[in-house]
Amino acid sequence: MDIYKTEHAGKTAAEPSRQLCSPIVELRQYTLHPGQRDVLIELFERAFIETQEAVGAAVIGQFRDLEDPNRFVWLRGFSDMEKRLAALQAFYGGVVWKEHREAANATMVDSDNVLLLRPARPTSGFSLDSRDRPPRDTQKIPPGLVVATILSFETPPDTNFLDFFEGTLAPGLSRRGASILSSFVTEESANTFPALPVRRGENVFIWLARFSSPAHLSSHLRQLERSTRWREHVLPGLSAMTTAGPQQLQLAPTTRSLLR
Repeated sequence: MDIYKTEHAGKTAAEPSRQLCSPIVELRQYTLHPGQRDVLIELFERAFIETQEAVGAAVIGQFRDLEDPNRFVWLRGFSDMEKRLAALQAFYGGVVWKEHREAANATMVDSDNVLLLRPARPTSGFSLDSRDRPPRDTQKIPPGLVVATILSFETPPDTNFLDFFEGTLAPGLSRRGASILSSFVTEESANTFPALPVRRGENVFIWLARFSSPAHLSSHLRQLERSTRWREHVLPGLSAMTTAGPQQLQLAPTTRSLLR
């Protein structure tokens, strides 16, 4: 499979290498029945990671939403839209999904909250190594968290906004302790696998940042609140460009999440 792009010329095709970018990414937010999140996570991490990657999908990360005990969030990547179609057909038509789909679907109220994305710049996607994923018998939960911030626009965010993010927003966040991981915009291609709906007619920009702990995130937010420049210049500039206030997802990685 070609999920992982070769970083060093000496690597062979069969050897996992650093994933410089998934040019197509799904941000999937599932609403679950009360008490079913850990049930789905256990099944997902036991049965749905390696089996998806075997057919050409990159399972980037899976998370508990810290602000909603009934929400499971995960990210899945593909090398292009054709590979996405082939991977989804292979996985959802395969024996593993057929064996476990009833158990998985029984945990879910809704699985249609899905954004189809692409990196905002050619180099703004994820840089991950599949060898860093913990094995199936892992018990330790990672201490850090990932925060996804979603901005909505009337039209696709243009170069002016990307320059604003890279020149003003991201440096301001980084100075106050955020580790910016990646940024994405809406992928406008048609959804060629309609059995899995995605949100259409939306123009979003999303960035993901890592924090070492909830306390680290709280300190970061307090620093932003105390910054006069942030309150009086950066936020008004951001508000003038977007159609709604930012939506923020505070995400705790599960034991086998590659992104952590």
